[in-house]
Amino acid sequence: MSAEEPAQTGAGRWPDISVVMPVRNDAPNVRAAVSSILEQDYPGRFDIFVAVGPSTDGTEEVVAGIARDDPRIHLVANPAGLTAAGLNAAIACSTGEIVARVDGHAGLCDGYLRRSVETLGQTGAVNVGGVQQAEGVTPFERAVAAAMTSRFGVGDSRFHYGGAPGPADTVYLGVFRRDALARVGGFDETLVRNQDYELNWRLREAGGIVWFDPSLRVRYRPRARLSALARQYFEYGQWKREMLRRHPRSLRWRQLAPPAALSANTVCLLVGTAISRRFLLVPSAYLIVTLVAATVASRGDPRIAGRLPLVFATMHHAWGAGFLIGPRGSSAQAALKKVTMSVKP
Repeated sequence: MSAEEPAQTGAGRWPDISVVMPVRNDAPNVRAAVSSILEQDYPGRFDIFVAVGPSTDGTEEVVAGIARDDPRIHLVANPAGLTAAGLNAAIACSTGEIVARVDGHAGLCDGYLRRSVETLGQTGAVNVGGVQQAEGVTPFERAVAAAMTSRFGVGDSRFHYGGAPGPADTVYLGVFRRDALARVGGFDETLVRNQDYELNWRLREAGGIVWFDPSLRVRYRPRARLSALARQYFEYGQWKREMLRRHPRSLRWRQLAPPAALSANTVCLLVGTAISRRFLLVPSAYLIVTLVAATVASRGDPRIAGRLPLVFATMHHAWGAGFLIGPRGSSAQAALKKVTMSVKP
């Protein structure tokens, strides 16, 4: 099926979908994620391929159990444990004309698969996706969710907070045409993070359209602890730096804001403390803007408002630190070794 052909083909025939899901230590979440897929009202056939990385919480046993209960669910080994490797392994085991990427801590909105296929057909896009609908349970998770849906928190990424439908540089997760994935070689397994953005860059460089559809919503539960949030955003920054090293033309202004904020705040705080207090105006201005943004994003909830300044600062500065440092250490270097990527055509 070419990019110009409608995703829905034949006399009312809906294409087969292969849903691919990489998981690792996701035992508390994977059952709900799979259930959100099984509950889809898609008129055609779909299967779910869960690539399980080395886990210590019984994830493989959970997936094996639900696979025994439903023949549409298939367990795929992912010994490398990396997200991109798991996605490629799952894709290689599947045969659907359409490949839908889902995470183990995500939940698809009603009609997600049907709407995605319709949008592929209507737009001629090679990948469609929508909004990462962050939803927290605890007050801290709700504060992170508010930050992730705030322009101050994440810049101009439409998939975080919505916007008009149309071509985009990237989307959350994504529903792909298999032949388009095969043409560009699938996910880059040398990237620990930023695999989705990098793949969408290659798809667009090959002449494909990546389409944002705000009606496609995927529930996402944020990190539950500040340390986990900091580690997540530090890795985002690290691997964005590597992504830009490989594809410098993919740079967007929002990607320079966190390292600029970290550098300015750190330097001015040190100089202001040691030499002249006038330099303290810069970190003071950042603090004031952060407090105002927290007030707006909290929507009057004091439990969220009190946590948001620290959440905003952690997201910005951890991302900025990761970007400035880049991938380092034995684990990062091992991930950067070139591996063979294989996608079944």
